[in-house]
Amino acid sequence: MPMRKRITRGARAPYGTLVAAATAALLATLVTPAGARTDPAAPATGAGAVRESRPVHSYADAVRESVWVDTGLDGDGDGRADRVAVDIVRPREPAATGRKIPVIMDASPYYACCGRGNESQKKTYDADGKPVQFPLYYDNYFVPRGYAFVAVDLAGTNRSDGCDDVGGRSDVRSAKAVVDWLNGRARGYATRTGTAPARATGWSTGNVGMIGKSWDGTVANGVAATGVEGLKTIVPIGAISSWYDYFHSQGAPLYDANPSWLSDYVNSPEARARCAAVQERIAAATPYSGDWTAVWSERDHVKDAHKVRASVFAVHGQQDLNVRAGQFGKWWDALAAHGVERKVWLSQTGHVDPFDFRRADWVRTLHRCFDHYLLGYDNGIDREPVADIERAPDRWTTDRHWPPRGTATTVLRPASGAAAGPGVLGRAPAAPGSTAAFTDDPALGELDWAARIDTATPEKAGFVTRPLSRDLRIAGSSRVTVTATPSTATAHLSAVLVDLGPATIRDYAAAGEGITTLAHRTCWGASTPGDSACYKETEARTADVRHTVVSRGWADLGTWADPRKGRPLTPGRAYTLTLDLAAADHVVPAGHRLALIVGGTDRDLLDPPSTTPTLTLDLARTRAEVPLVGGAGAFARATTGPAPALSTPPNALRPPGVSAPPAAVAGPRLPGTGAAR
Repeated sequence: MPMRKRITRGARAPYGTLVAAATAALLATLVTPAGARTDPAAPATGAGAVRESRPVHSYADAVRESVWVDTGLDGDGDGRADRVAVDIVRPREPAATGRKIPVIMDASPYYACCGRGNESQKKTYDADGKPVQFPLYYDNYFVPRGYAFVAVDLAGTNRSDGCDDVGGRSDVRSAKAVVDWLNGRARGYATRTGTAPARATGWSTGNVGMIGKSWDGTVANGVAATGVEGLKTIVPIGAISSWYDYFHSQGAPLYDANPSWLSDYVNSPEARARCAAVQERIAAATPYSGDWTAVWSERDHVKDAHKVRASVFAVHGQQDLNVRAGQFGKWWDALAAHGVERKVWLSQTGHVDPFDFRRADWVRTLHRCFDHYLLGYDNGIDREPVADIERAPDRWTTDRHWPPRGTATTVLRPASGAAAGPGVLGRAPAAPGSTAAFTDDPALGELDWAARIDTATPEKAGFVTRPLSRDLRIAGSSRVTVTATPSTATAHLSAVLVDLGPATIRDYAAAGEGITTLAHRTCWGASTPGDSACYKETEARTADVRHTVVSRGWADLGTWADPRKGRPLTPGRAYTLTLDLAAADHVVPAGHRLALIVGGTDRDLLDPPSTTPTLTLDLARTRAEVPLVGGAGAFARATTGPAPALSTPPNALRPPGVSAPPAAVAGPRLPGTGAAR
């Protein structure tokens, strides 16, 4: 997905001096002999020790089995209820002693078509159909520690019945039915078509934690939003909270918006033959116009945040241009409004799993999370700061609350400048009657606009602060309200906040979206000949830049009266519309400037309108509402007094080598690399 970007000075890595100790403890557990037979629930010994599950069970001897769970739906219309395939690996020893264990679950459409993780691992089976390889490290690491790992094929994918419906009832019910089965509330079978029952209540406590990246994490959000009993925690990584906002933004079609092909892509070959009608229904119910339909309501988990019982540990890349950070922001705010226990990591990457940008800390934190919510260990993770924010490549800070206490929405206003070039961004309103105009140019985008901010160019309207005298932190979701007069009957708008100043950032525009995959491997759990626990290491891929897009939002001006339905515009008439910008946490350093840029089509992120409008902004009726730590007072202090001189990274002043993200930024980018899924 991608582009180029900047960064700020950061503090020490989260957990301070605990990082080294935690990493050492993690590595120590990795070499604990798998044959040990102590109780995995036993606390560690020594002063200050906390309870932690230990790798005391044999991974090689684990039970590996498949069951098929009845979803109660008949998505493929064959006259019988769909069954979804559930592959399970669990330690043999607890069952032998009558002890039940919790479950870590990843429900995915990708297990056969595309693979999971940075190395695109797929499920494999032996000649009898018994599971051999479970993608990712969750099984290798957690099964020896007394957990079961359950990998669910969504309906229509791999070995499941039914049809995938791109986030709808079939997706969510596929996974929810498995949570119900683990709690004894749904029927399972030993084979896909047979009648022999399979039950989990003999070995499962019913406590379930769902995890997954992208589509998988989206399913976790959807299942949590049903309020299903037994789901104790979810870990959505780069996940969708509203499928409408994945394909459209306030009526404007995001690049190559087209949901119907996704079900065909992930469906198994046999499902493709029977699911054409499902794909046709999806296409008919999701108009390219961007109008909201009942299909989108069904796929909107934000509206059901009040039903969520599980804790939520969200991870999102602030430069994720596949599943954009607005998905996280709306979900987080809705969960907060309903008092849901939650935690977040916000990275500088694109669509990347934390296993590939902060591996040791991630595995350790995830381990403690599951121990607490699924085993009930009082390890303190619920009392720690809720937010970890990446400030510069591999430099992290923490916040006890997010957004931090003292954050306040601050109105910033654009005004005409004193000379040719950008206008002024400040607190004072523009003089009545002052305007700025631009003409939509679909060949250009936000990075082009930012690179040309100090030049009057026809494709954008830009407004900048003076160089800051002190750091200014944005934390949360911004909004930009514009009053615009179009010259044609259709018009799209883009609004971006930009940090103008040199910095070194993760190069989210490059392949890997901020990481480079290395040749050597590290091991995270136990291995078998068919399922290795060893994965290629990564390192930050960085770039020196001279400006960073902090947050962005898009809209069709035709939705000015109703965000769920567009209508033709009357040329020459003024319309007022508010654009929602993606959630962000970014520090604009002293010496840099903050810019607001308003333009038309954001190339390769937004599809252009059917006409080429010129839009005239009424500056007196245009404003940005920005969540600033310290509020208006912080802005006033940062825009008075002398600004420091800047130190320039060696390559920051070169012309950008890439002016826009790659084309494949829409659709879960299934044909792309493992990191893109």
